[in-house]
Amino acid sequence: MSTLIAIEGIDGSGKGTQTQLLTERLRMSGLRAASLQFPRYSATAFGAAIGDFLNGRFGELQHVHPQLAAVLYAGDRFESKHLLQETLDQNDVVILDRFVGSNLAHQCARLQGQERRQLQDWIRRVEHEVFGLPRPDLNILIDVSSSISRQLVACKGARDYTDQEADLQESNLPYLDLVRSCYLEIADAQDDWVLVPGLTNTGQLRSIEQVGADIFAHVRAVHG
Repeated sequence: MSTLIAIEGIDGSGKGTQTQLLTERLRMSGLRAASLQFPRYSATAFGAAIGDFLNGRFGELQHVHPQLAAVLYAGDRFESKHLLQETLDQNDVVILDRFVGSNLAHQCARLQGQERRQLQDWIRRVEHEVFGLPRPDLNILIDVSSSISRQLVACKGARDYTDQEADLQESNLPYLDLVRSCYLEIADAQDDWVLVPGLTNTGQLRSIEQVGADIFAHVRAVHG
């Protein structure tokens, strides 16, 4: 059985870099490893709709109910289910740059209390039970502050779904603060989540190598 790893975190936290680094390191250790990134903006119908959402086509963030937004992200993964299963069948470890955890954090961040818990339960039911998507063996949260996140987003290269420096979510720092808090709440409550600090105790960025070493150790502990 292959091991499924999801790397999570707010925008600009280094998920893509660490996904690539982990994939390469696992291959060097003799394992068959592959990665996928979600959303798949240019590969699925739902992914294209997510791009429209993030570019403001459906209105400002507060004008789109989070439950409706959650359907787009879940649908993108449902369209990709066959690809994901093929990748799992062909590898020892599969690393995902964003998965269900991103939907939980980003959509539920805009709700509080019972409404938040109800939406989290609904998203999990839709993604894992209705759509039949696998549950990761491990979710790894790379934790950085929203201010650092914004700086790192500004350094990103061209992306296939937007020509803007920051999309609807990335440009909203109060929203990113809420998403970060929601991620931390989820990670603290679930046994299949671990937290990897992206910053030092003084608020400086840890090196890519330091973060990568922590992630690799967590993955090896799960995969064996």
